[in-house]
Amino acid sequence: MLNDRKFDESNDAKASMDHIYDRADPRAYFRELKSVSYTIPGAARPILQKLIALLRRNARDTVRVLDIGCSYGINAALLKYDLTIEDLYVRWGQMTPALITAEEIIKQDREFFAGLERVEGIEVMGLDVAGNAIAFAEQAGLLDRGLALDLENQSLPEAAVADLAPVDLVTSTGCVGYVTEKSFERLLPALTEGRQPWFANFVLRMFPFDAIEETLGESGFVTEKLDGQTFIQRAFASDEERERILEQLIERGVDPTGEETEGNLVAEFFLSRPREDAARIPLDRLLSA
Repeated sequence: MLNDRKFDESNDAKASMDHIYDRADPRAYFRELKSVSYTIPGAARPILQKLIALLRRNARDTVRVLDIGCSYGINAALLKYDLTIEDLYVRWGQMTPALITAEEIIKQDREFFAGLERVEGIEVMGLDVAGNAIAFAEQAGLLDRGLALDLENQSLPEAAVADLAPVDLVTSTGCVGYVTEKSFERLLPALTEGRQPWFANFVLRMFPFDAIEETLGESGFVTEKLDGQTFIQRAFASDEERERILEQLIERGVDPTGEETEGNLVAEFFLSRPREDAARIPLDRLLSA
């Protein structure tokens, strides 16, 4: 309960994008993201690509990714195609709402993504509470499968268990805080029924990760934080947001000097792996290999 209160307080300090997070297409969301220089998917991409390469046991293997908090399939687009977050800003952030419908955007995007050369050996399943965003990402061809679920407040449906069993890599690039250990608790039995996946979480420094780390640890996973490197998520939306989040960080004992004081929300990277994998090679060596 204490952890829930910490998350609630930190979420209250952030600017809300709830009003545009679950529309029929990503135009409004991307205009808002561009206004605050949202960059975390691009910053996370090289690390996720490295992990996917390591998880591919041979050239014929397909690595199956579960992206938690996937929204409109942003991470899927960057991992499956030779695209950048700037490319998506150009595509979605500059479309005029009055001149094209959501249905037309879906049709155009389906043709656009189908015409790109796809990275071999990767499938991306998305999980998010935003049903409209999930539907868009599936119909546009970004997600190979979408799960519109609120695992903070409901159990995992039995129908989803078979989809999750083959997952090799679980990713998130900003949902921790909205997503807590409750969701991980509900996912773990299905995720560990087949393979033992790796969990790659980029977590804003204002949110504690210890409860999720403990939950994963109870299932035999060892969590390491990548030391000496942080990742900009986005710029502060306002002076008020900046001051409130700096206050939250200081209350948590996190020094924002040289990080959030520069004007950005900043994330750290945590990798959780089965105990034998973590013992074989530590995180810093894994990423430099």
